Amino acid sequence: MMDILIKSFNRPYYLDRCITSIYKNVSGQFKIKVLDDGTPVRYLDKIRKKHPNVEILLSDNYQKKGKAIEENLSSGKPINGFEIPTKFWYENVKKASEYVIVTEDDVWFTHPINIDNLQNQAQCFNINLIKLGWLGNESDKENLLINSISDNLESAKPKSLFYFPKKLMEAFFYNHYKFYTILYKLGKTDHYTQRKYWALNSILMGFFNKKYWLEIWEGMDGKVDEKRQLINASLFYRKNKNNPNFISRLKTEAMKTTFQSSATNSYHEYGFDFDVNRFNYLINEAWMKGEFDAMENFPKDFSLDYFKKFVSEKINFSEFEKWVTKFRNQYEEMGCNTN
Repeated sequence: MMDILIKSFNRPYYLDRCITSIYKNVSGQFKIKVLDDGTPVRYLDKIRKKHPNVEILLSDNYQKKGKAIEENLSSGKPINGFEIPTKFWYENVKKASEYVIVTEDDVWFTHPINIDNLQNQAQCFNINLIKLGWLGNESDKENLLINSISDNLESAKPKSLFYFPKKLMEAFFYNHYKFYTILYKLGKTDHYTQRKYWALNSILMGFFNKKYWLEIWEGMDGKVDEKRQLINASLFYRKNKNNPNFISRLKTEAMKTTFQSSATNSYHEYGFDFDVNRFNYLINEAWMKGEFDAMENFPKDFSLDYFKKFVSEKINFSEFEKWVTKFRNQYEEMGCNTN
């Protein structure tokens, strides 16, 4: 029985879509566990009623985050989106099955996979990470050695990364002692070099050997430090780089995420007259009343016109559209397909 863990915060309409997509597209023996950090009780109760086999676990900060949502709605006080329950995630993955999928509420499955088959292949080919999706981003494919290993899988071995010992790896990512600057001036790196290390990780769409996931997330200390994750990944991979299948991926992407929503304003404040918390409240309420269909436009994201039906009279929708365009452009510039 494999665990599928979903990190969740205050977007039950997306959480409902994520869970429904799992039951629609994932076969094999699995258990869904929601790791929630503050979604109001009545929304979670509806999730429990609609998906009775799903286990919902609450973070230590659940009550505090719930209060923050209430205060935001009553007074506009910002929700601190940088207060992340990484220890809660880590401890639950630590107790999970040997192989895990760790995803988030605004991610969903778009194509069928059989996780029993994937576990067997991971064990047979000594795979530590199977990428189930990569946002259509093939920009770094020339830096990967791609080989078919089965009907549905191909290995994706990085070709041109540095694998320094820990202190030098930290200097490389954090530019301690101007180490990265020196490498840049010597022509050994460019503005995209560090980004290439995402070949070793997948935050949203990974099928992991649990030990590798735990290594990557070691030492997060209440925040999502992406550079620390990549350092941890490179140190572990350095000891296993002779394994050609260590990182593999599906031949066809099976997961998708949104580029028109966020859990809080904290990571996507672009200066527009748009409050993502207010937006989520309006959609949450429509979903709670049974008016908002969590599977509208599936397997694509919700259509903007559908959102408009529920929020246009209460928010400046043109500002929301500008916000979405800015959000999308950030990822499109990195090579992602946001459609």
